[in-house]
Amino acid sequence: MKAEVLTIGDELLRGEIIDSNKSYLSDRLLQLDIETRFHTTVADDPEDIRDALICATERSQIVLVSGGLGPTRDDITVEILASAFDRTLLLDQDSLDALETFFSKLGREMSDLNRKQAYFPEGAEILLNPIGTAPGCLLEAAGSLIFCMPGVPRELYLMMDEQVLPRISTHLSNETVVRARLLRTFGMGESNLDEALGDLARNDKDVKLGFRTSFPDNYIRPVVKGRNEAAALRKLDGICESIHERLGAIVYAEGETPMEKVVGELLDSSNKTFATAESCTAGLIAHRITEVPGSSSYFQGGVVAYADKSKRQLLGVDADLLSKHGAVSNEVARAMAEGARARFDSDVAVSTTGISGPGGGSDEKPVGLVFIGLADKSGSEAHSFVISLDRKRHRELTAQLALDWVRRRLLGAPYIPPQFLRQQKSSNERR
Repeated sequence: MKAEVLTIGDELLRGEIIDSNKSYLSDRLLQLDIETRFHTTVADDPEDIRDALICATERSQIVLVSGGLGPTRDDITVEILASAFDRTLLLDQDSLDALETFFSKLGREMSDLNRKQAYFPEGAEILLNPIGTAPGCLLEAAGSLIFCMPGVPRELYLMMDEQVLPRISTHLSNETVVRARLLRTFGMGESNLDEALGDLARNDKDVKLGFRTSFPDNYIRPVVKGRNEAAALRKLDGICESIHERLGAIVYAEGETPMEKVVGELLDSSNKTFATAESCTAGLIAHRITEVPGSSSYFQGGVVAYADKSKRQLLGVDADLLSKHGAVSNEVARAMAEGARARFDSDVAVSTTGISGPGGGSDEKPVGLVFIGLADKSGSEAHSFVISLDRKRHRELTAQLALDWVRRRLLGAPYIPPQFLRQQKSSNERR
């Protein structure tokens, strides 16, 4: 089956917001082994929307429409949908009741403009929206399934998963069942991953491996087919197990679980505590760790020590170390991690100190150089890298490197520097 994603809104064409809905919807369709062949974006113009809808149904069996379901004058998607396929707009009383209940719970009176959100083309199936005011709808027309969804990402995501994907599944051939999984990896480039898994299921026409980058990670998506759900899941479990065996700790999670949640779960399950001492990352590691609910059970605290004075006073870094080696050094990174561990009485602590740029480098210490320290009961050590990226991504990658090192230490897995980074020659032995 071919699919098309149609997003609607003047703000998308003006570049006021990034149209992330298209990529999300296409990614979710891959779970059903449905390839998105077309992406279209149109303005809030009746003729443009009508032409785009008709064109989409002429070339695609699945049409996913995002946007234009709100109460304002430029929200005309449903109205144009009805007109394009000669359907009458009818009031859906259940939707109107749900809208009134929604506003009542908020303690607000519903505007008459919101009533338009309860009208749908004749023959349409209503798609519930439990977290917003705009229901969606499914209309079968011109041989296509047309799904209209709100443009608000969190509403669209929920509707896609709970309302749209199950309905599409019922229209797929019963000859095979398609299942997919997302594996998150860190430490190996996209092409290297493909090469490492090159012979895996190479001759199995019912297994496909997809690769994509989502900085700073790389994702692997195995997609399998089976004669029924049980068979598909067995095959999927088998291929995922093979990937885990082949790549080891490079695969750090499945699904939507980020690195900080994995680290948090490992800290929690091992009853260990964590602290941070950050210079170049400016609190980013601490921020990510505390984004996870329940992190107070294992995160003791952190220090952002940007200036040398702060490193001395807040972390106890010896002035002689700073004078002799400089703030961006192996010795200072170790001392920062040791200082954070001691001051917060934590089991594990990490530190970062580097030159994120764009200025401040030298021949000896170029822009991009970063040292990451780790201290635990066995002692302290540090690793250094030259990260040739812009300031923002330099910090993001440094934070990911630090969290990944903590993850590996908690797993008892050896620390393996990422293949795509150049390590700075330095002394990394414990002390």
